[in-house]
Amino acid sequence: MPTTRPGQPAIRSFADGPDAGPRRLDPRARVLAAVAFAVAVVALTGLPALVAAVGVAFGLAVWARLPLKETARRVAAMDGFILLTLVMLPFTTPPAAGTEPLFTLWGLPASRGGLEHAVRIALKANAVILALLALVGTMRETVLGHALGRLGVPAKLVTLFLMTVRYIEVLHAEYGRLRWAMKARGFRPRTDLHTLKSLGHLVGMLLVRSLERSERVLAAMKCRGYTGRLPLLDTLRAGPADWAFGAAAAIGCVVLVAADRLA
Repeated sequence: MPTTRPGQPAIRSFADGPDAGPRRLDPRARVLAAVAFAVAVVALTGLPALVAAVGVAFGLAVWARLPLKETARRVAAMDGFILLTLVMLPFTTPPAAGTEPLFTLWGLPASRGGLEHAVRIALKANAVILALLALVGTMRETVLGHALGRLGVPAKLVTLFLMTVRYIEVLHAEYGRLRWAMKARGFRPRTDLHTLKSLGHLVGMLLVRSLERSERVLAAMKCRGYTGRLPLLDTLRAGPADWAFGAAAAIGCVVLVAADRLA
């Protein structure tokens, strides 16, 4: 069932790109590499090592052939989420003993240590998000669920993830139909009590319909032999390229951390 109205562009995933780069690798290797890279980046403290990590993440994004505009939009959304924290850090971190503040704004001194800390956070966040988009964001959600299951993630979490992926768009379409029905009846959101009541009724109706749909889906799944655990049908097999990529990822993470500690 289509989830977009006529004339509305379909949602495009990074997994819809060309079958090249990390898309040809075993999903388990990509997940493990992304987790290892994120842990290594979080452990870094020096600015040169963090800049190198951002360069590595950017190289992964180029290798994965991520669309520039969409990637920039997602990274900017993440940066906007932490922008307030980054701006406030120089003013909330006291200057080190014997050092002068970089500048003063409205009587608030900005410390060099706070500014460096904000830069570290920004570099870490951008490196991790670029690596995740390149390695994990380029695989289908169902493939990611199967990879997590093969890696030993608890079956309940995998089932919850796969069911959420399957029905999140269904719930969004249901929400869209309810909103269109409200608009057809002349509803226009305003800052008044009637609008708040109407939105409350909308949320309540969406929850009721979601519960009814979940009961129908569960009954249909039980009729098909569902016992509380989704079977994993994909048989993932690692080849020489996957082992080589895993080894390269491990060596790269170790080199980044070692160079940061020895600097």
